[in-house]
Amino acid sequence: MSDQDLAAGRAPAPGATGRAPSRSTTVLWLARHGESEWNQQGLVQGQADAPGLSAAGQAQAAALAESLATTGCSWLLSSDLARAVETAAAVAERTGLALHTDPRLRERCLGAAEGTSILEAAGSLGIAGDQVVDADAAPERGETVRALYRRVVDWLAELACQPPAAEVAAVTHGGVVRVALAFAAGEPPDAMQWRPVPNGALFRVELGRGDTA
Repeated sequence: MSDQDLAAGRAPAPGATGRAPSRSTTVLWLARHGESEWNQQGLVQGQADAPGLSAAGQAQAAALAESLATTGCSWLLSSDLARAVETAAAVAERTGLALHTDPRLRERCLGAAEGTSILEAAGSLGIAGDQVVDADAAPERGETVRALYRRVVDWLAELACQPPAAEVAAVTHGGVVRVALAFAAGEPPDAMQWRPVPNGALFRVELGRGDTA
């Protein structure tokens, strides 16, 4: 499947409701996990599973749970990394939804850069400011933006074709959210923006399944 095969709808600002979905549209609520201890310390996390949530992150998870409780979500997904699972557990407790994990929702693997300072790793990530400048750059043993994009788009395609519910919530990571928003905006990996995605942020995306009257 090419990078533009999936018809993904608009990505309004966090909390926006937009129009009611048609029968052929799945609403995806994308959330970034709450602040982790490594976020607080300015360290690169990638797929490292050690950092749990900070006190601020726990508060963000509780606030996110309240926000998602007001939506029509009836299916809850999460990355299987600890900081996402801890955030999603707060959502599950508040909403009563079962929690399903999917490793495809993990953050971009950053290999040898994981555990180092963000400033130290910045030059190897292929990102400058709010823009991807080299979609094929990666730290040693790390994942490129292009590979992350492919992983996320494949997941979105599956979700669009075989949605488990009309509204789905996915608790994931900043890189995954950025790729999903870029894809919804029609941006390929070589020209995608690296949007601000704060901890605990919530975004609404519509995934089309063909007939989108």
